[in-house]
Amino acid sequence: MNQTLAFVLARLALAMSMLGHGLVRIPKLNGFSAWMLGKFKDSMLPEVLVLPFSYALPVAELLVGVLLLIGWMTRQALVAGAVVMILLIFGSSMIEDWGAIPSQLIHAAYCCILLVFADTHNAYAVDKRLH
Repeated sequence: MNQTLAFVLARLALAMSMLGHGLVRIPKLNGFSAWMLGKFKDSMLPEVLVLPFSYALPVAELLVGVLLLIGWMTRQALVAGAVVMILLIFGSSMIEDWGAIPSQLIHAAYCCILLVFADTHNAYAVDKRLH
């Protein structure tokens, strides 16, 4: 019982982080995109890659957050969350934003740890109701 409760609380904590990132960025999506383009203007990443990513990132964060919040497609949401973090780690490395990487690594590790226990402890979830 404690493992199940711990999993749900950890899933909800990650959900709130991802959901919060997406929610605050979506209303100011153009400004967020312009900010990100500015951060990467001197990097080796071309604008043709940064621009679509800057628009997709908040949507991905929001979607992962919502899926984790309700516990639907939990495995896929955790994998997607880890992939988002891996891409952010790469981007942070390209602009030498070393201070951002620890948080991104923690989020990625969090996704991976939850993934290990998702099959056995993912209660209080839409996934559980559907199966």
